[in-house]
Parts: sequence; C-alpha cells; structure tokens
Amino acid sequence: MIKSEKRDSLKVLIIIPAYNEEDNIVGVIHEIHEDFPNFYILVINDGSIDNTSELARSTGLARVIDLPVNMGIGAAVQTGFKYAHKNGYDITLQFDGDGQHMVKEISKIVDPVIQGDVDMMIGSRFVQNLESYKSQPVRRLGIKIFNFISYLLIRQRIKDQTSGFRAFNKELIGFLAKYYPVDYPEPEVIILLGKNGFKIGEVFTQMRERQGGASSIPLSRGPFYMTKVLLAMFMAALREKRIKPKSDV
Repeated sequence: MIKSEKRDSLKVLIIIPAYNEEDNIVGVIHEIHEDFPNFYILVINDGSIDNTSELARSTGLARVIDLPVNMGIGAAVQTGFKYAHKNGYDITLQFDGDGQHMVKEISKIVDPVIQGDVDMMIGSRFVQNLESYKSQPVRRLGIKIFNFISYLLIRQRIKDQTSGFRAFNKELIGFLAKYYPVDYPEPEVIILLGKNGFKIGEVFTQMRERQGGASSIPLSRGPFYMTKVLLAMFMAALREKRIKPKSDV
C-alpha cells in the first residue's frame, strides 16, 4: 500500500466521461473529493442534453469541458488525456459517471501505477469470478470472447475488457493523448498497448449497479456491439507499432 504522502505528492487527474448523467454526477464528484481531496477532477460532458454540465459545475470541485455534440466515449476520454498531457499530470484515472465505480477501490488501481509495477491497471469485476457480478448472459458471453481474443492477440488474458475503471502512468498519458481509439476504446486500447510493449495489469474491484440513467449500449445492440468490438481489436493488432517497446531499447 502506497503512503498517502507519496500519492498526494503527484498530480493525479480523475477523468469522468459523462453523457446524460444528471442523476449521478454530483454524488460521484462529492464521493471522490471526500476520500481523495488532493486529486483533480475533470468531467468531460459529452454533448449531454440534460443538466449534467451545470450540476457538475455547481459542485465547485470539478473542471468541466463541454463537447459540442455527443462524440462517444473514445473522443470524451481522449479529450481528458489531451488535457492531462497539456497540464503535466503524472497519473490519470478513468472513472465512469454513472455511479458504478466505488471510490474506496481507487487505491487498488492507482497505487500499482505509482509504484511502477504496471503502465495501466484495470479495475476488474471478473478477476475472482465471472459469475459474481450480476450481468446478462449475452454480456458474460461477450466478456469471455474478448478475454480469449486478447490472449490470442497479445498473449495476455484480460477478463474485464470493457471496464472503464483504469489508471495510467505519465508515459501513457502522452501516448493516449495522441492514439486513443475513438469507436469502441476499452477493448481496443488493451490490444494497442499490448502490441506496443506497455505493461497491463488487472485487479479485482467491487462495482455497483448503475445508480441512475441508462446504459449507452442497450442489450438489444449486444451482437452488433460485440462484432464491432472484435473487428476493432483485430484492426488494432494489425496496425504498425506506434513506439519502440521498452524491451527493445
């Protein structure tokens, strides 16, 4: 466990992509600030048509960037990386605005990155037991397929490919500010980083059910989503390496 003094000596930015999260955003911001008052919070309002932006600003605890239209999770998160890179942050943490992620679990994914054990740490619902997190059978099947494909492409099994609870070091902030995937980013970025020699870790973190609002990927679109994600993963594997892997230096 990292001492809080060491953690607080670094500039840590929590990126919260948010689309129509007026039911959750205030609670998420206050919960983060209560436990990690020295972390900076950035809300990327992805063209919401509700009061997400206004409510986030009303807390006085977060910087808010408004995208002009709904551009999708990839563009929203990359906006956060560009902001972090420009402003010299040491660590970034991606944290969903729907209330599913638990603030008490932040240390589990941030501390290994601070220690230099990994370049990116993923907070996973499924490391201990895939069946322990309540989800639809179609979603569980998709997770298992993504797990197999990641092993096929980068020889590493990542059990929670779609988790949006992730921490990144400074090198990755610069890399992803430039190369973050746009369409279906969470599984694709795993392949991108694996192919470029970055070290990826995964640790079990508890998560709650969505606290309000609706998922951006309804169950009815599951097969379409799965097909598109698999195609994006294979395309990421076929691209040329963006950097020289550390092991080759």
